[in-house]
Amino acid sequence: MAAIRWQDRCLLTLSARSLERVALLSWGLRSLVSAKSRWRGRLRYEWGSDSASLSQKDAWRTMASADIEHLLDRRMHLGRLYGRGDHWPALESTAAELAAIINGIHRESPGKPVIVSPFHYVSEYANIYVVDALRSALNLTELAVVSGSPREAYGRQEDILIPGLRILHTLDENNRSALGLRLLRALKRDGAAVLFSDVPPHMMQRYPMETVEVSMLGRPARLHRGVFNIGGHTNAVLLCFHLTFRQGRFGHRIFEPVELRQANAPQRVADYIERAYHDAYPNWILADHPSRYGFAPTK
Repeated sequence: MAAIRWQDRCLLTLSARSLERVALLSWGLRSLVSAKSRWRGRLRYEWGSDSASLSQKDAWRTMASADIEHLLDRRMHLGRLYGRGDHWPALESTAAELAAIINGIHRESPGKPVIVSPFHYVSEYANIYVVDALRSALNLTELAVVSGSPREAYGRQEDILIPGLRILHTLDENNRSALGLRLLRALKRDGAAVLFSDVPPHMMQRYPMETVEVSMLGRPARLHRGVFNIGGHTNAVLLCFHLTFRQGRFGHRIFEPVELRQANAPQRVADYIERAYHDAYPNWILADHPSRYGFAPTK
Protein backbone atom coordinates (compact mmCIF):
# COMPACT_ATOMS: atom_id res chain seq x y z
CA MET A 1 0.00 0.00 0.00
CA ALA A 2 2.87 2.38 0.79
CA ALA A 3 4.20 1.95 -2.74
CA ILE A 4 0.77 2.72 -4.19
CA ARG A 5 0.42 5.84 -2.08
CA TRP A 6 3.86 6.95 -3.18
CA GLN A 7 2.90 6.44 -6.83
CA ASP A 8 -0.28 8.42 -6.27
CA ARG A 9 1.65 11.31 -4.76
CA CYS A 10 4.03 11.36 -7.70
CA LEU A 11 1.18 11.24 -10.20
CA LEU A 12 -0.57 14.17 -8.52
CA THR A 13 2.51 16.35 -9.02
CA LEU A 14 2.63 15.83 -12.79
CA SER A 15 1.30 18.31 -15.32
CA ALA A 16 -0.71 17.12 -18.32
CA ARG A 17 2.37 17.47 -20.51
CA SER A 18 4.44 15.40 -18.06
CA LEU A 19 1.71 12.77 -17.93
CA GLU A 20 1.88 12.43 -21.70
CA ARG A 21 5.67 12.08 -21.64
CA VAL A 22 5.55 9.47 -18.89
CA ALA A 23 2.92 7.48 -20.82
CA LEU A 24 4.98 7.57 -24.02
CA LEU A 25 8.07 6.42 -22.13
CA SER A 26 6.10 3.76 -20.26
CA TRP A 27 4.71 2.24 -23.44
CA GLY A 28 8.12 2.36 -25.13
CA LEU A 29 9.84 0.52 -22.29
CA ARG A 30 7.06 -2.05 -21.91
CA SER A 31 6.98 -2.73 -25.64
CA LEU A 32 10.62 -3.82 -25.44
CA VAL A 33 9.75 -6.71 -23.14
CA SER A 34 6.09 -7.40 -23.91
CA ALA A 35 5.15 -8.69 -27.35
CA LYS A 36 1.46 -8.21 -26.51
CA SER A 37 1.93 -4.50 -25.77
CA ARG A 38 4.16 -4.05 -28.79
CA TRP A 39 1.79 -5.66 -31.26
CA ARG A 40 -1.34 -4.13 -29.79
CA GLY A 41 0.19 -0.69 -30.25
CA ARG A 42 1.42 -1.62 -33.69
CA LEU A 43 -2.04 -2.77 -34.77
CA ARG A 44 -3.59 0.48 -33.54
CA TYR A 45 -1.21 2.42 -35.74
CA GLU A 46 -1.51 0.14 -38.77
CA TRP A 47 -5.31 0.26 -38.75
CA GLY A 48 -5.13 4.04 -38.60
CA SER A 49 -2.46 4.36 -41.25
CA ASP A 50 -4.58 2.27 -43.63
CA SER A 51 -7.86 4.15 -43.14
CA ALA A 52 -7.09 7.50 -41.52
CA SER A 53 -3.92 8.47 -43.43
CA LEU A 54 -1.75 8.71 -40.34
CA SER A 55 1.75 10.00 -40.86
CA GLN A 56 4.90 8.58 -39.29
CA LYS A 57 4.92 11.39 -36.73
CA ASP A 58 1.60 10.04 -35.37
CA ALA A 59 2.98 6.54 -34.80
CA TRP A 60 4.36 6.85 -31.26
CA ARG A 61 1.37 8.83 -29.99
CA THR A 62 -1.08 6.34 -31.51
CA MET A 63 0.68 3.26 -30.16
CA ALA A 64 0.87 4.72 -26.65
CA SER A 65 -2.68 6.12 -26.55
CA ALA A 66 -3.98 3.48 -24.14
CA ASP A 67 -1.23 4.40 -21.65
CA ILE A 68 -2.05 8.09 -22.01
CA GLU A 69 -5.73 7.40 -21.41
CA HIS A 70 -4.96 5.30 -18.32
CA LEU A 71 -2.71 7.93 -16.74
CA LEU A 72 -5.16 10.76 -17.43
CA ASP A 73 -8.02 8.72 -15.96
CA ARG A 74 -5.99 7.87 -12.89
CA ARG A 75 -4.71 11.44 -12.41
CA MET A 76 -8.20 12.96 -12.57
CA HIS A 77 -9.63 10.32 -10.27
CA LEU A 78 -6.90 10.90 -7.69
CA GLY A 79 -7.48 14.65 -7.83
CA ARG A 80 -11.08 14.09 -6.70
CA LEU A 81 -10.22 11.29 -4.29
CA TYR A 82 -7.74 13.42 -2.34
CA GLY A 83 -9.77 16.62 -2.57
CA ARG A 84 -7.16 18.47 -4.59
CA GLY A 85 -9.77 20.69 -6.21
CA ASP A 86 -8.05 20.23 -9.56
CA HIS A 87 -9.21 22.49 -12.37
CA TRP A 88 -8.73 21.76 -16.05
CA PRO A 89 -9.51 25.08 -17.78
CA ALA A 90 -9.63 23.65 -21.31
CA LEU A 91 -12.18 21.03 -20.27
CA GLU A 92 -14.25 23.61 -18.42
CA SER A 93 -14.15 25.75 -21.57
CA THR A 94 -15.58 22.79 -23.52
CA ALA A 95 -18.39 22.48 -20.99
CA ALA A 96 -19.13 26.21 -21.14
CA GLU A 97 -19.40 26.12 -24.93
CA LEU A 98 -21.71 23.10 -24.79
CA ALA A 99 -23.87 24.82 -22.17
CA ALA A 100 -24.16 27.94 -24.34
CA ILE A 101 -25.35 25.83 -27.29
CA ILE A 102 -27.87 23.96 -25.13
CA ASN A 103 -29.22 27.18 -23.62
CA GLY A 104 -29.56 28.58 -27.12
CA ILE A 105 -31.57 25.53 -28.21
CA HIS A 106 -33.83 25.86 -25.16
CA ARG A 107 -34.40 29.57 -25.84
CA GLU A 108 -35.38 28.89 -29.43
CA SER A 109 -37.43 25.77 -28.63
CA PRO A 110 -38.52 25.74 -24.97
CA GLY A 111 -38.83 22.23 -23.59
CA LYS A 112 -36.84 20.63 -26.40
CA PRO A 113 -34.60 17.89 -24.94
CA VAL A 114 -30.90 17.77 -25.78
CA ILE A 115 -28.92 14.53 -25.72
CA VAL A 116 -25.25 15.36 -25.30
CA SER A 117 -22.99 12.80 -26.95
CA PRO A 118 -19.28 12.70 -26.11
CA PHE A 119 -17.36 10.51 -28.53
CA HIS A 120 -14.81 8.05 -27.15
CA TYR A 121 -11.60 10.08 -27.38
CA VAL A 122 -8.62 10.81 -25.10
CA SER A 123 -9.99 9.72 -21.71
CA GLU A 124 -13.27 8.46 -20.27
CA TYR A 125 -12.67 10.43 -17.11
CA ALA A 126 -11.93 13.60 -19.06
CA ASN A 127 -15.30 13.17 -20.77
CA ILE A 128 -16.97 12.73 -17.38
CA TYR A 129 -15.15 15.83 -16.09
CA VAL A 130 -16.66 17.81 -18.99
CA VAL A 131 -20.11 16.34 -18.31
CA ASP A 132 -19.96 17.30 -14.62
CA ALA A 133 -18.79 20.81 -15.51
CA LEU A 134 -21.66 20.99 -18.01
CA ARG A 135 -24.12 20.05 -15.29
CA SER A 136 -22.79 22.92 -13.19
CA ALA A 137 -22.92 25.36 -16.11
CA LEU A 138 -26.57 24.42 -16.77
CA ASN A 139 -27.39 24.90 -13.05
CA LEU A 140 -28.69 21.35 -12.75
CA THR A 141 -28.64 19.42 -9.49
CA GLU A 142 -28.19 16.15 -11.38
CA LEU A 143 -27.45 15.07 -14.94
CA ALA A 144 -28.18 11.54 -16.19
CA VAL A 145 -25.37 9.71 -17.99
CA VAL A 146 -25.84 6.41 -19.82
CA SER A 147 -22.59 4.51 -19.24
CA GLY A 148 -21.26 1.11 -20.20
CA SER A 149 -18.25 1.38 -17.89
CA PRO A 150 -18.13 -0.96 -14.89
CA ARG A 151 -19.44 0.64 -11.69
CA GLU A 152 -16.03 0.49 -10.03
CA ALA A 153 -13.99 1.59 -13.03
CA TYR A 154 -12.49 4.44 -11.01
CA GLY A 155 -12.74 2.98 -7.52
CA ARG A 156 -15.51 2.15 -5.09
CA GLN A 157 -16.10 5.80 -4.24
CA GLU A 158 -17.08 6.78 -7.77
CA ASP A 159 -20.64 7.81 -6.89
CA ILE A 160 -19.40 9.84 -3.92
CA LEU A 161 -16.73 11.56 -5.97
CA ILE A 162 -19.16 12.74 -8.65
CA PRO A 163 -22.47 13.10 -6.79
CA GLY A 164 -24.10 15.33 -9.42
CA LEU A 165 -24.09 12.62 -12.09
CA ARG A 166 -26.78 9.94 -12.10
CA ILE A 167 -25.15 6.99 -13.85
CA LEU A 168 -27.57 4.79 -15.82
CA HIS A 169 -25.55 1.62 -16.25
CA THR A 170 -26.04 -0.44 -19.40
CA LEU A 171 -24.44 -3.36 -17.56
CA ASP A 172 -27.28 -3.66 -15.03
CA GLU A 173 -28.70 -7.10 -15.82
CA ASN A 174 -31.98 -6.53 -13.98
CA ASN A 175 -32.73 -3.01 -15.19
CA ARG A 176 -31.71 -2.96 -18.84
CA SER A 177 -35.33 -3.05 -20.01
CA ALA A 178 -36.03 0.12 -18.02
CA LEU A 179 -32.92 1.99 -19.21
CA GLY A 180 -34.72 3.80 -22.04
CA LEU A 181 -37.58 4.77 -19.75
CA ARG A 182 -35.22 6.18 -17.14
CA LEU A 183 -33.43 8.19 -19.83
CA LEU A 184 -36.76 9.54 -21.12
CA ARG A 185 -37.69 10.64 -17.60
CA ALA A 186 -34.34 12.36 -17.17
CA LEU A 187 -34.74 14.22 -20.47
CA LYS A 188 -38.20 15.39 -19.49
CA ARG A 189 -37.11 16.49 -16.03
CA ASP A 190 -33.74 18.12 -16.80
CA GLY A 191 -34.00 18.99 -20.49
CA ALA A 192 -30.66 17.26 -21.12
CA ALA A 193 -28.93 13.91 -20.67
CA VAL A 194 -25.71 12.25 -21.82
CA LEU A 195 -25.35 9.21 -24.08
CA PHE A 196 -22.25 8.01 -25.97
CA SER A 197 -23.73 7.53 -29.46
CA ASP A 198 -20.48 6.40 -31.12
CA VAL A 199 -20.34 3.03 -29.33
CA PRO A 200 -19.88 0.30 -31.97
CA PRO A 201 -22.77 -2.21 -31.87
CA HIS A 202 -20.39 -5.14 -31.31
CA MET A 203 -19.68 -3.84 -27.82
CA MET A 204 -23.31 -4.66 -26.91
CA GLN A 205 -23.27 -8.16 -28.38
CA ARG A 206 -24.37 -9.83 -25.14
CA TYR A 207 -27.86 -8.45 -25.61
CA PRO A 208 -30.38 -8.32 -28.46
CA MET A 209 -30.17 -4.99 -30.23
CA GLU A 210 -31.48 -3.01 -33.13
CA THR A 211 -29.16 -1.22 -35.51
CA VAL A 212 -29.58 1.21 -38.35
CA GLU A 213 -27.72 1.03 -41.64
CA VAL A 214 -25.36 3.87 -42.58
CA SER A 215 -22.30 4.41 -44.72
CA MET A 216 -18.98 4.93 -42.96
CA LEU A 217 -15.34 4.78 -44.03
CA GLY A 218 -16.39 4.05 -47.59
CA ARG A 219 -18.48 0.96 -46.84
CA PRO A 220 -21.82 -0.11 -45.31
CA ALA A 221 -21.85 0.08 -41.52
CA ARG A 222 -24.24 -0.12 -38.58
CA LEU A 223 -25.00 2.19 -35.67
CA HIS A 224 -26.99 1.28 -32.60
CA ARG A 225 -30.56 2.52 -33.05
CA GLY A 226 -31.22 3.42 -29.40
CA VAL A 227 -30.49 7.14 -29.51
CA PHE A 228 -32.59 7.57 -32.66
CA ASN A 229 -35.55 5.75 -31.13
CA ILE A 230 -35.39 7.85 -27.97
CA GLY A 231 -34.84 11.06 -29.93
CA GLY A 232 -37.75 10.29 -32.20
CA HIS A 233 -40.10 9.82 -29.24
CA THR A 234 -39.02 13.06 -27.56
CA ASN A 235 -38.21 15.25 -30.59
CA ALA A 236 -34.74 15.61 -29.08
CA VAL A 237 -31.58 17.13 -30.51
CA LEU A 238 -28.27 15.25 -30.45
CA LEU A 239 -25.21 17.37 -29.66
CA CYS A 240 -21.99 15.47 -30.47
CA PHE A 241 -18.45 16.47 -29.54
CA HIS A 242 -15.05 14.92 -28.96
CA LEU A 243 -11.93 15.89 -27.05
CA THR A 244 -8.41 16.17 -28.39
CA PHE A 245 -5.11 15.96 -26.53
CA ARG A 246 -1.68 16.75 -27.88
CA GLN A 247 1.52 18.02 -26.24
CA GLY A 248 -0.23 18.23 -22.88
CA ARG A 249 -3.11 20.39 -24.10
CA PHE A 250 -6.78 19.50 -24.27
CA GLY A 251 -8.97 20.73 -27.08
CA HIS A 252 -12.38 19.87 -28.48
CA ARG A 253 -14.58 19.79 -31.53
CA ILE A 254 -18.34 20.33 -31.29
CA PHE A 255 -20.53 19.29 -34.21
CA GLU A 256 -23.73 20.92 -35.44
CA PRO A 257 -26.81 19.64 -33.54
CA VAL A 258 -28.77 16.83 -35.19
CA GLU A 259 -32.57 16.71 -35.14
CA LEU A 260 -33.12 13.06 -34.27
CA ARG A 261 -36.57 12.90 -35.88
CA GLN A 262 -35.14 13.62 -39.30
CA ALA A 263 -34.71 10.65 -41.62
CA ASN A 264 -31.07 11.51 -42.31
CA ALA A 265 -30.12 11.71 -38.60
CA PRO A 266 -28.29 8.33 -38.51
CA GLN A 267 -26.17 9.19 -41.53
CA ARG A 268 -25.33 12.63 -40.12
CA VAL A 269 -24.11 11.01 -36.89
CA ALA A 270 -22.14 8.47 -38.94
CA ASP A 271 -20.54 11.36 -40.85
CA TYR A 272 -19.53 12.99 -37.56
CA ILE A 273 -18.04 9.72 -36.30
CA GLU A 274 -16.08 9.35 -39.53
CA ARG A 275 -14.85 12.94 -39.40
CA ALA A 276 -13.66 12.51 -35.82
CA TYR A 277 -12.00 9.25 -36.82
CA HIS A 278 -10.01 10.94 -39.58
CA ASP A 279 -9.17 14.08 -37.61
CA ALA A 280 -8.26 12.58 -34.24
CA TYR A 281 -7.50 8.88 -34.71
CA PRO A 282 -4.44 8.90 -32.39
CA ASN A 283 -6.78 9.89 -29.53
CA TRP A 284 -9.48 7.30 -30.32
CA ILE A 285 -10.13 5.07 -27.31
CA LEU A 286 -11.81 2.38 -29.45
CA ALA A 287 -8.94 2.06 -31.94
CA ASP A 288 -8.24 -1.56 -30.97
CA HIS A 289 -11.75 -2.72 -31.86
CA PRO A 290 -11.43 -3.96 -35.45
CA SER A 291 -15.14 -4.43 -36.25
CA ARG A 292 -15.44 -0.72 -37.12
CA TYR A 293 -19.23 -0.68 -36.78
CA GLY A 294 -19.62 -3.81 -38.86
CA PHE A 295 -21.16 -6.08 -36.20
CA ALA A 296 -24.95 -6.29 -36.54
CA PRO A 297 -26.77 -9.34 -35.18
CA THR A 298 -30.48 -9.79 -35.79
CA LYS A 299 -32.80 -9.09 -32.90
